[in-house]
Amino acid sequence: MLEKVSLFTSKRDFFIFLLACGFVLSYSLLIEFQNYKKLTGFDSALVTATVVKQYIKTKETKTGKQKTYQVLKLKADKGFSFYTTLKKNFASVKGQKLELEIFAAKVTLYEYFTSFYAYSRVLNIDETVTLKQRLNSYLSQTHENKNIANIYQALYTATPLSKELQAKFSALGVSHLLAISGFHLGVISALLFFLVKYPYKLLQDRYFPYRNSKSDLFIIVAIALLSYLYFLDSPASLLRAFAMLLIGFILYDRGMKIVSMQTLFLTLILLLSFFPRLLFSLGFWLSMSGVFYIFLFLIHFKHLNKYWQFILLPFWVYIFMLPFSLAIFGNFSIYHPLSILWTTLFTLFYPLSIFIHILGFGDLFDGILESLTQLSNSATQISLSYNYLILQIVLSFIATYKKAGMWILLIMDSGIFVYALLNL
Repeated sequence: MLEKVSLFTSKRDFFIFLLACGFVLSYSLLIEFQNYKKLTGFDSALVTATVVKQYIKTKETKTGKQKTYQVLKLKADKGFSFYTTLKKNFASVKGQKLELEIFAAKVTLYEYFTSFYAYSRVLNIDETVTLKQRLNSYLSQTHENKNIANIYQALYTATPLSKELQAKFSALGVSHLLAISGFHLGVISALLFFLVKYPYKLLQDRYFPYRNSKSDLFIIVAIALLSYLYFLDSPASLLRAFAMLLIGFILYDRGMKIVSMQTLFLTLILLLSFFPRLLFSLGFWLSMSGVFYIFLFLIHFKHLNKYWQFILLPFWVYIFMLPFSLAIFGNFSIYHPLSILWTTLFTLFYPLSIFIHILGFGDLFDGILESLTQLSNSATQISLSYNYLILQIVLSFIATYKKAGMWILLIMDSGIFVYALLNL
């Protein structure tokens, strides 16, 4: 058997790659900085943005009165995100494009890359009904329970979950299933490959037997996934997954190693070079962390039987990602460990749910989902220091080189799991 080769065969190749990425990053940052200067160069700026979230908020003023208003989270066409407030009787515009005048002269560069609040004045509302809005409307009509409709909207159109549902699924440990990421992309790509494979083989045998079927099928699936990525406005975790899919196939096609930290590092550097805003995306880093621990398992236990790898991997990822979940979200419940099982079952549920919606039986699983949302009522707040996460990250890097570091990390994170159970 031929041995897989590494991408970088010398330090010179590695440094040339870093130099090229540095050039791309510099150009990307220059574009972002120019956009930032245009936004903050005057007292106000005109922007076109899509409403991502819209909700009503009430707070007490300094005089003791209750003030009710609407909060909007928007994503501008230039890529930056911001919040603004409008009167409580302002129309529902979630998912629509707005033309606004925003007063952002005092916004810092860091706020520009993350998110910021700005006073605004709505100049125009684009009444055009988009494909995403049509799909969300169809899902709302299919499901009587608005929470169930919101779950499917999150799964298919990357619509943010309500705060109530976010808290519930965080306590259940299944937030990653509702945020479209590499997991969903893997299921979709496998489904597309299965649907396209046999029709393609029939055409290939008759018209172009000389073609490489693997390459052609990958191109067809990749184009479909790229279209879906564009439709969803490129969520960070999905962008990471698509980039890894492309890089993985290129390496595989050239007989190079795929499951290696080098592949993950290559993906990370390339994405940050072209999209420096990802540096401040929590979803992106959580997505990268999940893949990192999958690779860590496959590297240290590559000689383990495939059957045992399949069984142990979900437990491994759960234990190693638990500290991130507790430190960032803090929600835990007795049902949280069952996310291992639900993640496995989701592999079947996700493509099946798409199929039944196409057939017109989309509400088939509504009862099950409603029951699932009731399980997290006994959630407990468990806080974990960010200092532990720093130690976790340091040991994780050590574990890529030393197996002893991996065992220490496994013992520590297993201790965190026991600590969470004892504090229920």
